[in-house]
Amino acid sequence: MKKEISLLEKIKMIDEVKKTFEKQIEKRLSLTKVGSPLFVRKDSGLQDDLSGSEKAVGFAREGETFEVVHSLAKWKRYALGKYGFSPYTGLYTDMKAIRKEEELDEVHSMYVEQWDWEKVILKSDRTTDYLKETVRSIYKALRQTCIIMKKKYAFLSTELPKSVHFITSGDLLDMYPDKCAKERERLITKKYGAVFIMQIGDKLKDGTVHDLRSPDYDDWSLDGDLLIWDKAIDREIEITSMGIRVDEESLVSQLKKAGAMERMEYPFHKMLIDKKLPYTIGGGIGQSRVLMLILGVKHICEVQQSSYTKKYEKMIKDYQIL
Repeated sequence: MKKEISLLEKIKMIDEVKKTFEKQIEKRLSLTKVGSPLFVRKDSGLQDDLSGSEKAVGFAREGETFEVVHSLAKWKRYALGKYGFSPYTGLYTDMKAIRKEEELDEVHSMYVEQWDWEKVILKSDRTTDYLKETVRSIYKALRQTCIIMKKKYAFLSTELPKSVHFITSGDLLDMYPDKCAKERERLITKKYGAVFIMQIGDKLKDGTVHDLRSPDYDDWSLDGDLLIWDKAIDREIEITSMGIRVDEESLVSQLKKAGAMERMEYPFHKMLIDKKLPYTIGGGIGQSRVLMLILGVKHICEVQQSSYTKKYEKMIKDYQIL
């Protein structure tokens, strides 16, 4: 963002970007906006365990433990069945979360805002082609939002590539065998501008994992991350992590690999095994990162109403903190 604008002007632009993008994903993915929980009961199995190491913010009530959600990956699938969505329609929600152990930098804070979305599909749609088609729809929504905002605010300068480059995590390892996963991501994203890295969560041929994924929502053979090169911060930025969700077979297989078979006792997992949940595709789209990219700002504190330690506030004092 080259032009100096007031905080009030920026807040209005932030609201406009969000509303514009929401209209785009509603249209392109056939989604309906719904409300969603801020916290869930721990023994429901609806909590997103992310990589498995993050500790949720929680509290006790009447002898039961509740946790603030990390994301709504499982709740959304349950809700689609409960609300009776038909194939090729779905929901999205304005999800808020707290990740108290997050390592803070330009694109990470302790407060998470994302569009969590989920869509009903058929079992026959559980293919790489359908995954790619959905990724392209999300990218078109993002690109069109950027175009609309630039027409109204001529000082915005973000240019997004016309298309997304697709590559598997295994092929990416073959391209850069001497680099770590994050370095591989940076190199491939800088090369193409917009990249979707597929098949994340399972072990690669060198025994490593490209990135950790919870074993009970995305199918590790049908998932991925959409990365875009952000010129304002001169690095890659992850816009969404998404995928076709596990079916009965892949759920059991991935729980075994993760050594987490005890989760099979959770209500959510039992419903999935008993085929009482629809087959779905879904993910989370980072609101603050979309804003950073389109508005061309250099730190998440410029587009997100969050809170920071005094020490970190001193480090970011040169930014226009909301």
